[in-house]
Amino acid sequence: MVESRPDEQGRTTQPLDGTGRFPLPLVHTAATLYYLQDATQAEIAQRLGTSRATVSRLLRDARERGLVRIEVPPLPEHEPAELAGRLARALRLEQVRLSAEAAPAHVAEAVSPVVGRALSEAGLRAGDVLLVSSGRTVYEIARRSLPELPGVLVAPVVGGQDEAEPWYQTNEITRRVAAAVGGVPRFLYAPAFPGRELRASLDADPVFQRFVELWRTARCVVTGIGAPPLQRDSIPSFVPTVETALRDSVGDIATRFYDASGREIPYDGSDRVVAIPFEALHRVPTRIAVAHGAEKVPGIVAGARGGHFNQLITDPGTATRVLAALQEES
Repeated sequence: MVESRPDEQGRTTQPLDGTGRFPLPLVHTAATLYYLQDATQAEIAQRLGTSRATVSRLLRDARERGLVRIEVPPLPEHEPAELAGRLARALRLEQVRLSAEAAPAHVAEAVSPVVGRALSEAGLRAGDVLLVSSGRTVYEIARRSLPELPGVLVAPVVGGQDEAEPWYQTNEITRRVAAAVGGVPRFLYAPAFPGRELRASLDADPVFQRFVELWRTARCVVTGIGAPPLQRDSIPSFVPTVETALRDSVGDIATRFYDASGREIPYDGSDRVVAIPFEALHRVPTRIAVAHGAEKVPGIVAGARGGHFNQLITDPGTATRVLAALQEES
């Protein structure tokens, strides 16, 4: 029998199932909002029409039912500065910056100040081009405080994606970053995956050519690193994850997928993707990658090998895992 019960304020919660638990879709929604979309318990309660106490029970139910796996990484064996230096040397990067350790739902708060310091030290002036990627991490950073960079041109590294998630809306991320730094947005009015005729037209279009010049002259880029395609719970629909070639992918930057050596992996239609080519990316003087979590370790290692970034922002737990992965390889 399905029943309902009043919460502490006398409101009726969603019905419990026959086991006394909340319906699985409701539990999943609450967990997604809290752990992936950074919503507070009060915001979730308002959205679901219930109380904060009920939201707390929903989140506990999600953990007990295995919908959420909370990981407590081991304490780093070294002081943060020493750990960052060791990782920079191991990956042959110019610099590694470590954020404070944070729960998955609060990584953006920990990472954003570190990104801000990196941008402040990048030497950007009015008229310089700052590139930003799509992705959940950069989207969350764009929603937070960033240093003033008046007159800097901000542009996306990949075209628009026909996806519901806000972290795929590249022009909106660009607008947010530009507003945060006091810069000037430059929008890319092209889909990430056009048809062949449209792709050929874009290449011949003077407006598109002027935009591509921003990629060639950029002084700095901030990008996330995508997890391996087959391990992701969210990926652009145009990516053919069933292709055998992408099974060897350990990560991507701006929908450019690469293998364990950092080499780009071509797939059916990859020649049509509207995204910064790796050869143009490698010419950007300051290439900042932001990544955290165990699933990003292979992509971090391979991305550094491929030269796709020369600075890394991560947390101590991920840094420790990367060093351990490199040790296992040697």
